[in-house]
Amino acid sequence: MKPRKPVESLILTLRGIKVILDADLAELYGVPTKVFNQAVKRNPDRFPADFCFQLTASEWANLKSQIVTLNVEVSQKERTLTNWSQFVTSSQKHRGAAYRPYAFTEHGAIMAATVLNSPEAVAMSVFVVRAFMQMREQLVANAAILKRLSEIDKTLLEHDSALRSIWTRLQPLLAAPAAPPRRIRGFNPKDE
Repeated sequence: MKPRKPVESLILTLRGIKVILDADLAELYGVPTKVFNQAVKRNPDRFPADFCFQLTASEWANLKSQIVTLNVEVSQKERTLTNWSQFVTSSQKHRGAAYRPYAFTEHGAIMAATVLNSPEAVAMSVFVVRAFMQMREQLVANAAILKRLSEIDKTLLEHDSALRSIWTRLQPLLAAPAAPPRRIRGFNPKDE
């Protein structure tokens, strides 16, 4: 079983943590969002704050505006028209302020699969874990690349300084030699 959307595209960064929203996780696990959230609420001990948290109203408003912007860009690329106001209000994923979504960390997503305990949820949890792992590996690789670029930049600055020093030392040698003093022809009283 493979997810319809790439799981990596569903993972967001909120509060500096990689998370996936309840509606996306419910869709991946093949259950309605309402059923998914009920299962989570029935097992509060399995979902501490570092596994799952509810978005604040400002986080949700900010996220909704990002989702609308992303979907407007996608629809313009596809040359299709969408009714933006219906998009925001009609989907379970884009619910009102009274029903702010829950965000699940990698561990929360795994725990949700165990709470649901359906074959689809267990199979999908493997994809979710792999997506989180792949994103973590990409972050580590990017950090290594940035560190290497910093080292190269430092080396280039040192070389630049050394080349400037060499250039200033070579300037006098590269200048045309001064013309020898002209001898005055004829009688010169100083020659006596």
